[in-house]
Amino acid sequence: MTLENSAFGLLPDGREVRLITLTNPSGARLRFMTLGMIVVSLEVPDRHGVPGNVVLGFDHLARYVQGHPFFGAIAGRYANRIAQGRFTLDGQTHQLATNNNGINHLHGGRQGFDKKLWTPGASHADGKEAWFEGSYRSVDGEESYPGTLDVTIRYTFTADHVFRITYRATTDKPTVLNLTNHSFFNLSGSGTILGHELFLNASRVTRVDSGLIPTGEFALVAGTPLDFTHPTPIGARSMDGGLAVPGYDHNFVLDRRGDGLELAARAHDPISGRTLECHTDQPALQLYTFNFAPAEGIVCAGEVRFERHGAFCLETQHFPDSPNHPHFPSTVLRPGEEFRSTTEYRFSTRP
Repeated sequence: MTLENSAFGLLPDGREVRLITLTNPSGARLRFMTLGMIVVSLEVPDRHGVPGNVVLGFDHLARYVQGHPFFGAIAGRYANRIAQGRFTLDGQTHQLATNNNGINHLHGGRQGFDKKLWTPGASHADGKEAWFEGSYRSVDGEESYPGTLDVTIRYTFTADHVFRITYRATTDKPTVLNLTNHSFFNLSGSGTILGHELFLNASRVTRVDSGLIPTGEFALVAGTPLDFTHPTPIGARSMDGGLAVPGYDHNFVLDRRGDGLELAARAHDPISGRTLECHTDQPALQLYTFNFAPAEGIVCAGEVRFERHGAFCLETQHFPDSPNHPHFPSTVLRPGEEFRSTTEYRFSTRP
Protein backbone atom coordinates (compact mmCIF):
# COMPACT_ATOMS: atom_id res chain seq x y z
CA MET A 1 0.00 0.00 0.00
CA THR A 2 1.14 3.55 -0.69
CA LEU A 3 0.07 6.94 0.65
CA GLU A 4 0.65 10.20 -1.21
CA ASN A 5 -0.03 13.66 0.25
CA SER A 6 0.02 16.40 -2.38
CA ALA A 7 -1.29 19.92 -3.01
CA PHE A 8 -4.78 20.15 -4.56
CA GLY A 9 -5.15 23.93 -4.74
CA LEU A 10 -5.91 27.05 -2.76
CA LEU A 11 -9.20 28.27 -1.33
CA PRO A 12 -10.26 31.85 -2.13
CA ASP A 13 -8.78 32.98 1.21
CA GLY A 14 -5.40 31.44 0.33
CA ARG A 15 -5.54 28.33 2.53
CA GLU A 16 -4.08 25.21 0.98
CA VAL A 17 -6.14 22.05 0.38
CA ARG A 18 -4.29 18.73 0.41
CA LEU A 19 -5.12 15.71 -1.73
CA ILE A 20 -4.53 12.29 -0.17
CA THR A 21 -4.16 9.23 -2.39
CA LEU A 22 -4.23 5.70 -0.95
CA THR A 23 -3.28 3.03 -3.52
CA ASN A 24 -3.29 -0.73 -3.15
CA PRO A 25 -1.20 -3.32 -5.07
CA SER A 26 -3.94 -3.98 -7.64
CA GLY A 27 -3.92 -0.32 -8.71
CA ALA A 28 -7.18 0.47 -6.93
CA ARG A 29 -7.05 3.83 -5.20
CA LEU A 30 -8.96 6.16 -2.92
CA ARG A 31 -8.48 9.91 -3.35
CA PHE A 32 -9.86 12.50 -0.91
CA MET A 33 -9.05 16.03 0.15
CA THR A 34 -8.84 17.95 3.39
CA LEU A 35 -11.71 20.27 2.36
CA GLY A 36 -14.75 18.57 3.86
CA MET A 37 -12.81 15.27 3.93
CA ILE A 38 -14.41 14.91 0.49
CA VAL A 39 -13.89 11.67 -1.40
CA VAL A 40 -12.78 12.84 -4.86
CA SER A 41 -12.58 9.41 -6.51
CA LEU A 42 -12.62 5.73 -5.64
CA GLU A 43 -11.26 3.37 -8.29
CA VAL A 44 -11.90 -0.36 -7.85
CA PRO A 45 -11.64 -3.26 -10.33
CA ASP A 46 -14.49 -4.57 -12.45
CA ARG A 47 -14.96 -8.27 -13.22
CA HIS A 48 -12.06 -8.07 -15.69
CA GLY A 49 -9.71 -6.54 -13.15
CA VAL A 50 -9.84 -3.08 -14.72
CA PRO A 51 -10.08 -0.28 -12.12
CA GLY A 52 -12.78 2.34 -12.62
CA ASN A 53 -14.12 5.26 -10.63
CA VAL A 54 -17.34 4.40 -8.77
CA VAL A 55 -18.10 7.71 -7.01
CA LEU A 56 -19.17 11.11 -8.30
CA GLY A 57 -16.62 13.87 -7.95
CA PHE A 58 -14.66 16.55 -9.78
CA ASP A 59 -11.12 16.84 -11.15
CA HIS A 60 -10.46 20.35 -9.81
CA LEU A 61 -10.85 22.11 -6.46
CA ALA A 62 -12.51 25.14 -8.05
CA ARG A 63 -15.53 23.07 -9.01
CA TYR A 64 -16.08 22.04 -5.39
CA VAL A 65 -15.76 25.64 -4.21
CA GLN A 66 -18.53 26.63 -6.66
CA GLY A 67 -20.88 24.24 -4.87
CA HIS A 68 -21.97 20.61 -5.14
CA PRO A 69 -24.67 18.32 -3.67
CA PHE A 70 -22.46 17.03 -0.84
CA PHE A 71 -20.47 14.80 -3.22
CA GLY A 72 -18.28 12.56 -1.05
CA ALA A 73 -18.29 14.91 1.95
CA ILE A 74 -18.57 14.49 5.68
CA ALA A 75 -22.00 15.81 6.69
CA GLY A 76 -22.33 17.29 10.19
CA ARG A 77 -22.58 18.46 12.93
CA TYR A 78 -25.99 16.86 12.38
CA ALA A 79 -26.37 14.95 9.11
CA ASN A 80 -29.85 14.79 7.58
CA ARG A 81 -32.75 16.93 8.81
CA ILE A 82 -33.92 18.60 12.02
CA ALA A 83 -37.51 19.89 11.96
CA GLN A 84 -37.72 23.68 11.73
CA GLY A 85 -34.05 23.75 12.69
CA ARG A 86 -35.00 23.59 16.34
CA PHE A 87 -34.38 21.23 19.25
CA THR A 88 -34.38 21.40 23.05
CA LEU A 89 -31.55 19.92 25.11
CA ASP A 90 -31.50 19.97 28.91
CA GLY A 91 -34.29 22.53 28.93
CA GLN A 92 -32.62 24.96 26.52
CA THR A 93 -33.97 25.48 23.00
CA HIS A 94 -31.49 25.89 20.17
CA GLN A 95 -32.47 27.48 16.84
CA LEU A 96 -30.36 26.33 13.89
CA ALA A 97 -30.32 27.53 10.30
CA THR A 98 -33.30 26.50 8.17
CA ASN A 99 -31.25 25.79 5.05
CA ASN A 100 -33.56 23.10 3.63
CA ASN A 101 -36.24 24.87 1.58
CA GLY A 102 -36.30 27.59 4.23
CA ILE A 103 -38.11 25.26 6.60
CA ASN A 104 -35.81 22.64 8.11
CA HIS A 105 -32.15 22.20 9.01
CA LEU A 106 -30.03 19.98 6.74
CA HIS A 107 -26.53 18.47 7.03
CA GLY A 108 -25.18 20.87 9.63
CA GLY A 109 -26.41 24.19 8.24
CA ARG A 110 -25.14 26.80 5.82
CA GLN A 111 -21.48 26.08 6.59
CA GLY A 112 -21.47 22.44 7.65
CA PHE A 113 -18.50 20.11 7.99
CA ASP A 114 -18.52 19.56 4.22
CA LYS A 115 -17.28 23.15 3.74
CA LYS A 116 -14.63 23.15 6.48
CA LEU A 117 -10.90 22.72 5.95
CA TRP A 118 -9.83 19.76 8.08
CA THR A 119 -6.40 19.59 9.71
CA PRO A 120 -4.14 16.76 8.53
CA GLY A 121 -3.22 14.35 11.31
CA ALA A 122 -1.62 10.94 11.68
CA SER A 123 -1.16 8.65 8.68
CA HIS A 124 0.22 5.18 8.01
CA ALA A 125 0.83 2.71 5.21
CA ASP A 126 1.93 -0.94 5.27
CA GLY A 127 1.37 -4.06 3.19
CA LYS A 128 -2.25 -4.49 4.23
CA GLU A 129 -3.70 -0.99 4.46
CA ALA A 130 -3.11 2.74 4.36
CA TRP A 131 -4.92 5.35 6.42
CA PHE A 132 -5.04 9.08 7.03
CA GLU A 133 -6.73 11.16 9.73
CA GLY A 134 -8.25 14.62 9.48
CA SER A 135 -9.53 16.62 12.43
CA TYR A 136 -11.79 19.61 12.88
CA ARG A 137 -12.72 21.73 15.91
CA SER A 138 -16.28 23.06 15.72
CA VAL A 139 -16.39 25.87 18.28
CA ASP A 140 -19.25 26.50 20.71
CA GLY A 141 -22.04 28.29 18.85
CA GLU A 142 -20.87 27.40 15.34
CA GLU A 143 -24.03 27.10 13.24
CA SER A 144 -25.78 27.70 16.62
CA TYR A 145 -24.87 24.26 17.99
CA PRO A 146 -23.89 24.12 21.67
CA GLY A 147 -20.46 22.99 22.79
CA THR A 148 -17.00 22.92 21.28
CA LEU A 149 -16.81 19.65 19.37
CA ASP A 150 -13.52 17.97 18.40
CA VAL A 151 -13.96 15.51 15.52
CA THR A 152 -11.45 13.12 13.97
CA ILE A 153 -12.15 11.15 10.80
CA ARG A 154 -9.90 8.29 9.67
CA TYR A 155 -10.14 7.05 6.08
CA THR A 156 -8.59 3.62 5.53
CA PHE A 157 -8.16 1.77 2.23
CA THR A 158 -7.06 -1.86 2.28
CA ALA A 159 -5.32 -4.30 -0.04
CA ASP A 160 -8.61 -6.20 -0.40
CA HIS A 161 -10.61 -3.13 -1.51
CA VAL A 162 -12.26 -2.03 1.74
CA PHE A 163 -12.92 1.67 2.31
CA ARG A 164 -13.28 2.10 6.08
CA ILE A 165 -14.45 5.29 7.79
CA THR A 166 -13.84 5.71 11.51
CA TYR A 167 -15.48 8.61 13.34
CA ARG A 168 -14.47 9.95 16.78
CA ALA A 169 -15.73 13.03 18.62
CA THR A 170 -15.75 14.69 22.05
CA THR A 171 -17.46 17.81 23.39
CA ASP A 172 -17.12 20.23 26.31
CA LYS A 173 -20.89 20.83 26.58
CA PRO A 174 -23.93 18.64 25.89
CA THR A 175 -24.67 18.68 22.17
CA VAL A 176 -26.24 16.58 19.40
CA LEU A 177 -24.21 14.75 16.80
CA ASN A 178 -24.94 12.73 13.68
CA LEU A 179 -22.08 12.14 11.24
CA THR A 180 -22.06 10.44 7.84
CA ASN A 181 -20.16 10.30 4.59
CA HIS A 182 -22.24 11.44 1.63
CA SER A 183 -20.57 9.61 -1.26
CA PHE A 184 -22.61 9.09 -4.43
CA PHE A 185 -21.98 5.65 -5.96
CA ASN A 186 -22.36 4.37 -9.50
CA LEU A 187 -20.77 0.94 -9.83
CA SER A 188 -20.76 1.18 -13.64
CA GLY A 189 -19.01 4.54 -13.57
CA SER A 190 -21.58 6.11 -15.91
CA GLY A 191 -25.24 5.95 -16.90
CA THR A 192 -27.97 5.36 -14.32
CA ILE A 193 -28.15 3.06 -11.32
CA LEU A 194 -31.65 1.81 -12.18
CA GLY A 195 -30.31 -1.65 -13.04
CA HIS A 196 -28.20 -1.99 -9.90
CA GLU A 197 -29.58 -4.77 -7.71
CA LEU A 198 -30.00 -3.62 -4.11
CA PHE A 199 -30.46 -5.45 -0.82
CA LEU A 200 -31.16 -3.55 2.40
CA ASN A 201 -31.13 -5.25 5.78
CA ALA A 202 -34.14 -3.23 6.88
CA SER A 203 -37.77 -4.24 7.36
CA ARG A 204 -38.90 -0.77 8.49
CA VAL A 205 -38.55 2.90 7.61
CA THR A 206 -39.32 6.02 9.62
CA ARG A 207 -42.56 7.60 8.37
CA VAL A 208 -42.04 11.18 7.20
CA ASP A 209 -44.09 14.21 6.30
CA SER A 210 -43.87 16.14 3.02
CA GLY A 211 -40.63 17.78 4.22
CA LEU A 212 -39.02 14.38 4.92
CA ILE A 213 -39.25 14.96 8.66
CA PRO A 214 -40.06 11.83 10.70
CA THR A 215 -43.53 11.72 12.25
CA GLY A 216 -42.20 9.47 15.01
CA GLU A 217 -43.92 6.40 13.59
CA PHE A 218 -42.43 3.41 11.79
CA ALA A 219 -43.72 1.65 8.68
CA LEU A 220 -43.10 -1.88 7.47
CA VAL A 221 -41.60 -2.08 3.98
CA ALA A 222 -43.15 -5.47 3.14
CA GLY A 223 -45.38 -5.28 0.09
CA THR A 224 -44.29 -1.72 -0.78
CA PRO A 225 -41.79 -0.22 -3.26
CA LEU A 226 -39.49 0.31 -0.26
CA ASP A 227 -38.96 -3.41 0.20
CA PHE A 228 -35.34 -4.27 -0.60
CA THR A 229 -35.14 -7.17 1.83
CA HIS A 230 -34.53 -9.30 -1.28
CA PRO A 231 -32.16 -8.14 -4.05
CA THR A 232 -34.21 -5.92 -6.37
CA PRO A 233 -33.20 -3.54 -9.19
CA ILE A 234 -33.33 0.00 -7.87
CA GLY A 235 -35.40 1.05 -10.88
CA ALA A 236 -38.06 -1.61 -10.40
CA ARG A 237 -41.56 -0.69 -9.23
CA SER A 238 -41.36 2.72 -10.98
CA MET A 239 -39.20 4.00 -8.10
CA ASP A 240 -42.47 4.90 -6.38
CA GLY A 241 -41.14 5.80 -2.96
CA GLY A 242 -44.07 8.06 -2.16
CA LEU A 243 -42.06 11.23 -2.84
CA ALA A 244 -43.01 14.18 -5.04
CA VAL A 245 -40.09 13.27 -7.34
CA PRO A 246 -39.70 9.57 -8.26
CA GLY A 247 -36.89 7.91 -6.39
CA TYR A 248 -35.73 7.18 -2.88
CA ASP A 249 -34.76 9.47 -0.03
CA HIS A 250 -35.72 7.37 2.97
CA ASN A 251 -34.31 6.49 6.38
CA PHE A 252 -34.25 2.69 6.65
CA VAL A 253 -34.19 1.25 10.17
CA LEU A 254 -31.59 -1.51 10.12
CA ASP A 255 -32.46 -4.97 11.46
CA ARG A 256 -29.52 -5.14 13.80
CA ARG A 257 -28.61 -8.02 16.12
CA GLY A 258 -25.88 -6.41 18.23
CA ASP A 259 -23.56 -3.42 18.64
CA GLY A 260 -20.73 -4.03 16.18
CA LEU A 261 -20.32 -3.94 12.42
CA GLU A 262 -23.20 -5.63 10.60
CA LEU A 263 -24.28 -5.85 6.98
CA ALA A 264 -26.58 -2.93 6.15
CA ALA A 265 -26.73 -3.03 2.36
CA ARG A 266 -25.44 -4.81 -0.71
CA ALA A 267 -25.51 -3.38 -4.24
CA HIS A 268 -24.53 -5.29 -7.39
CA ASP A 269 -24.03 -3.94 -10.89
CA PRO A 270 -24.61 -6.65 -13.53
CA ILE A 271 -22.81 -4.57 -16.17
CA SER A 272 -19.42 -4.20 -14.47
CA GLY A 273 -19.74 -7.14 -12.09
CA ARG A 274 -18.88 -4.90 -9.14
CA THR A 275 -20.53 -5.52 -5.78
CA LEU A 276 -20.55 -3.08 -2.88
CA GLU A 277 -21.35 -4.16 0.67
CA CYS A 278 -21.96 -1.57 3.37
CA HIS A 279 -21.30 -2.65 6.96
CA THR A 280 -21.90 -0.31 9.89
CA ASP A 281 -22.54 -0.05 13.62
CA GLN A 282 -25.10 2.73 13.11
CA PRO A 283 -28.87 2.14 13.58
CA ALA A 284 -30.02 3.41 10.19
CA LEU A 285 -29.16 4.08 6.59
CA GLN A 286 -30.46 6.77 4.24
CA LEU A 287 -30.95 5.58 0.67
CA TYR A 288 -30.87 8.51 -1.76
CA THR A 289 -31.01 8.10 -5.54
CA PHE A 290 -29.98 11.56 -6.76
CA ASN A 291 -33.60 12.57 -7.36
CA PHE A 292 -32.76 16.27 -7.46
CA ALA A 293 -29.99 16.27 -10.04
CA PRO A 294 -30.15 19.37 -12.26
CA ALA A 295 -32.17 18.91 -15.44
CA GLU A 296 -28.98 19.25 -17.48
CA GLY A 297 -27.11 16.83 -15.23
CA ILE A 298 -23.70 17.40 -13.65
CA VAL A 299 -20.41 16.90 -15.47
CA CYS A 300 -18.06 15.05 -13.15
CA ALA A 301 -14.48 13.76 -13.29
CA GLY A 302 -13.40 12.54 -16.71
CA GLU A 303 -16.13 14.65 -18.35
CA VAL A 304 -18.77 12.05 -17.41
CA ARG A 305 -22.25 13.55 -17.14
CA PHE A 306 -24.61 12.21 -14.46
CA GLU A 307 -28.33 12.95 -14.56
CA ARG A 308 -31.26 12.10 -12.29
CA HIS A 309 -30.85 8.59 -10.80
CA GLY A 310 -27.24 8.54 -11.94
CA ALA A 311 -26.02 7.56 -8.48
CA PHE A 312 -27.12 6.30 -5.07
CA CYS A 313 -26.05 7.14 -1.53
CA LEU A 314 -25.88 4.76 1.42
CA GLU A 315 -25.60 7.22 4.31
CA THR A 316 -25.06 5.35 7.56
CA GLN A 317 -26.56 7.42 10.35
CA HIS A 318 -28.85 7.95 13.30
CA PHE A 319 -32.46 8.81 12.52
CA PRO A 320 -33.32 12.25 11.13
CA ASP A 321 -34.76 14.68 13.70
CA SER A 322 -33.79 12.39 16.59
CA PRO A 323 -33.39 15.30 19.05
CA ASN A 324 -37.15 15.89 18.76
CA HIS A 325 -38.17 12.24 19.21
CA PRO A 326 -37.19 10.86 22.64
CA HIS A 327 -38.04 7.27 21.60
CA PHE A 328 -35.48 7.36 18.76
CA PRO A 329 -31.89 6.26 19.50
CA SER A 330 -30.22 9.20 21.23
CA THR A 331 -27.84 11.50 19.38
CA VAL A 332 -26.85 13.44 22.51
CA LEU A 333 -23.12 13.61 23.26
CA ARG A 334 -22.01 14.82 26.69
CA PRO A 335 -18.69 15.91 28.21
CA GLY A 336 -16.60 12.92 29.27
CA GLU A 337 -18.09 10.72 26.55
CA GLU A 338 -16.49 9.82 23.23
CA PHE A 339 -18.52 9.24 20.11
CA ARG A 340 -17.10 6.35 18.08
CA SER A 341 -18.47 4.78 14.94
CA THR A 342 -17.23 2.74 11.98
CA THR A 343 -18.62 2.14 8.50
CA GLU A 344 -17.05 -0.04 5.83
CA TYR A 345 -17.72 -0.10 2.09
CA ARG A 346 -16.40 -3.45 0.83
CA PHE A 347 -15.89 -3.98 -2.90
CA SER A 348 -15.71 -7.25 -4.79
CA THR A 349 -16.76 -8.68 -8.16
CA ARG A 350 -18.87 -11.47 -9.61
CA PRO A 351 -18.38 -13.23 -12.96
